[in-house]
Amino acid sequence: MGTLRSLLPSINSLVVFEAAGRLSSFTAAARELHMTQAAVSYAIHRLEEQLGTVLFLREHRRVRLSEMGARFHADVAIGLSHIQRSAQDLRASAAGSHVTLSCSTAFAAFWMVPRMARFREDLPQVDLRIQTADRDLDLLGEGIPLGIRGGAPADWPHYEAEVLAPEEIYPVCGAGYLSGVDRPVRAADLLAHRLIHLEEPFRSAATWRDWFASAGIDGTKVPSGLRINDYVLVVQSVIEGQGIALGWRHLVEGLVSKGVLVRLTGHALTTGKDFHVIWPKEARLSRPAQDVRDWLLRQRMAPPARS
Repeated sequence: MGTLRSLLPSINSLVVFEAAGRLSSFTAAARELHMTQAAVSYAIHRLEEQLGTVLFLREHRRVRLSEMGARFHADVAIGLSHIQRSAQDLRASAAGSHVTLSCSTAFAAFWMVPRMARFREDLPQVDLRIQTADRDLDLLGEGIPLGIRGGAPADWPHYEAEVLAPEEIYPVCGAGYLSGVDRPVRAADLLAHRLIHLEEPFRSAATWRDWFASAGIDGTKVPSGLRINDYVLVVQSVIEGQGIALGWRHLVEGLVSKGVLVRLTGHALTTGKDFHVIWPKEARLSRPAQDVRDWLLRQRMAPPARS
């Protein structure tokens, strides 16, 4: 191993080399590794000096592996993948039954928390940790095994994905809101009501204009109203009778079934997008993480929890 250390004093150079060779770009490797392009170029140059051979052919606006570089890259990629997999297994083993789930605050509050009694009953051995954030986290970078994401599998090329719920959106109001107003029956009736708008800062979300357009109504006629950038606060405002908001079915159906919220009109916007359970392709899920993933997917067939 002493000879290896004299040949390759830093594993970082191998990580940089693997990324640059896989992406055929120093710039793209720098972006992936959160380095500067100059730092990547320097690391490759030092590695070439240490090995005494040219690993990349520098061409106009691109680089490509030399013949020797391609042979070395194949071995490095295999070696690093084995090291990564082994390290992930060790981390999973050290974590024991701890499983972290990354999701939005709204999913945690309106989908996960109402099902926690069921979760504890079904998986009493698992210590679940729910991690919420304003924006979707990098699961690989953060070492998180599971996440809930809205979109299409093509949006996450480095992740496996299974559908948890379709995106279906309909208007909802609080149970007390209708006591002083006429109940809207048609989509157009909502134009005369107080609407609450979600202004999602980081994730893409359908708007009232989208919903009205899907009902054949000119979106420019949508009245302004209270605007909130957090969906949990949107729902709380609706419950308090502040107006009518869009309800994502998989999040609000439990509140509708309990009578806390009331679904309005018969029209729903179905976007064709889905909410998924995702997990990194490059990571081997621990047994507890597999159990949590499978439990989440089984909830597709289960009704919302009722108290």
